[in-house]
Amino acid sequence: MKNYTYVIFYKPYGVLCQFTGEKNDRTLAEFGLPKNIYAVGRLDKDSEGLLLLTDDGVLNQKIANPKADKTKTYWVQVEKIPSQQSLDQMRSGLQIQNYQTKPCEVRLISEPTLPPRDPPIRFRKTVPTCWLEIKLKEGKNRQVRRMTAKIGHPTLRLIRQGIGQLDLSELSPGEWKKIDKPKI
Repeated sequence: MKNYTYVIFYKPYGVLCQFTGEKNDRTLAEFGLPKNIYAVGRLDKDSEGLLLLTDDGVLNQKIANPKADKTKTYWVQVEKIPSQQSLDQMRSGLQIQNYQTKPCEVRLISEPTLPPRDPPIRFRKTVPTCWLEIKLKEGKNRQVRRMTAKIGHPTLRLIRQGIGQLDLSELSPGEWKKIDKPKI
């Protein structure tokens, strides 16, 4: 029986979720991760947070498959303060591009304790911001950003905080640790 490798990684802003890229791209290769593991799912270059990497193809498929129904938790800083009506629209599902999102959980949260982003988000004195916790069971390309934009609250910072029962724990951007096979 093969011994698989499982790693959780705090992907920093500006890093691609792959080991190779174009000239000047930051990739996973710069973080000393174990060999022959691959990201389960994706996080955009301009998103941060939890990334699971493994060489266990069966687990990868279980999590990455859209039918897997695995909850992913995001902390999202948005412009302005959404109304309950706007949040209810997100909860019910939104039409973004040619796709109807599934219902999700969303709530206002206090600003989480996070390391500063490099570079920092743009700051505007006249535009308040707030933080949302969004729990999805799907993950279309740039879905969270498109959902917040659809309700009139553009995303300023997006951090994936959890996948199933896994979370960022005490990791800082760029840090990783091996874990036992996750029960997701």
